[in-house]
Amino acid sequence: MSTSSVTDTRAHSHIDAEYDVAIVGLGGLGSASAYWLARAGVRAVGFEQFELGHVRGASHDHSRIIRRSYHTPEYVALAAGAYDAWNQIRNDGGVQLVTRTGGVDLFRTDSAIAPQPYRTSLEACDVPYEWIDASEVRKRWGAFDRGTVVADDVMAIYSADTGIVPAGRGTAELQRLAIMHGAALRPHCAVRSLRLVDDSATGTNEIELEIERDGIVTAVRAGAVIVCADAWTNRLLAPLEHAIPLAVLREQVSYFPTRSGERLDDLQPQQFPVWIWMDDPSFYGFPVYGVADAIKGAEDCGGREVDPDTRTFDADPVMEQRLGGFMANLVGDRFGAPRTTTCLYTLTSDRDFVVDRLPGISNISVGLGAAHGFKFAAWFGRELAGLAQGASRSDHLSPFRFDRASLHAPIDRAAWMV
Repeated sequence: MSTSSVTDTRAHSHIDAEYDVAIVGLGGLGSASAYWLARAGVRAVGFEQFELGHVRGASHDHSRIIRRSYHTPEYVALAAGAYDAWNQIRNDGGVQLVTRTGGVDLFRTDSAIAPQPYRTSLEACDVPYEWIDASEVRKRWGAFDRGTVVADDVMAIYSADTGIVPAGRGTAELQRLAIMHGAALRPHCAVRSLRLVDDSATGTNEIELEIERDGIVTAVRAGAVIVCADAWTNRLLAPLEHAIPLAVLREQVSYFPTRSGERLDDLQPQQFPVWIWMDDPSFYGFPVYGVADAIKGAEDCGGREVDPDTRTFDADPVMEQRLGGFMANLVGDRFGAPRTTTCLYTLTSDRDFVVDRLPGISNISVGLGAAHGFKFAAWFGRELAGLAQGASRSDHLSPFRFDRASLHAPIDRAAWMV
């Protein structure tokens, strides 16, 4: 198979080491994979092209939503697995990573995202929820009564299990535990190519990874590889003739401090839920968490397409203003100038995950979270670790097969409205 070309300016070394499994990318998914492999006694090495905990991808900042409410029974069932996996990590490391706040999915009449698939999916999995009207929403959480968004035509799904997982802190904990169990994590090591190596003497197949660090290129071999490269996934898959349609968007989240004299008492986790506005544009947000003096909100899939290597980190003022207006209408006009940070959304055509081995290359697996995967990171790592160790693909992974037709369809933003 073809590999990326190597320029003459780079020095080369011999094969550095051999491992059972190598992981490419040490964001949330890759770090979780390293953890589960090392915990099982597997010789695992993880490569990250930037520093550990970098802010160039999608596993940084303070908070991500974790929830049971989804539009298909398959996702509802997987959410139970995500909670379970985070609990196992808590038991291993002694650090609580899930904060339950309760959450509301808010639907106005004729919302672009319909509530019925969510309700029927929860019911199919026997997950309790409440279907409440706007009056009840405003009664339970007084902050909504200060705004106009939760009008009388709004209905909500309330789930007590909804909460928060900490992206940056959670990834760091996964890395800490991976190292504790024996994984080797190597920052500033860019994987430039993957190559299948057939050993006729032993009858085994290995994967050779070309690693570049500080201009030095090293060849590393592993029995299996897990690719968790997110926005950079196709850089490795294209030479293997397995590139898939992906759209990489530069998204942003904003922290809104209150103006001088305003208090945040009604926006604390005990008084305010995680919320999602199920319309187009779709917004979401959190109670006060991670930043003591501000509340966080964001727009889903509102950013422009970018190259992950050349994107900027500047806030889009139009998106910032649009979100700020919505936040003021949601919980009252009481905020000062927002503080905004950016991240990347790497979206598949159908906005479903990829959790599978590559067709025809059974010792390369791919994990891709489709811009909503961090809440599932602990689960992803467990599943990918199993695939890398030769486990049979379970039925619950069928919707995330690499060869499904919807994954290879042209990008259509309409498919992301779920």
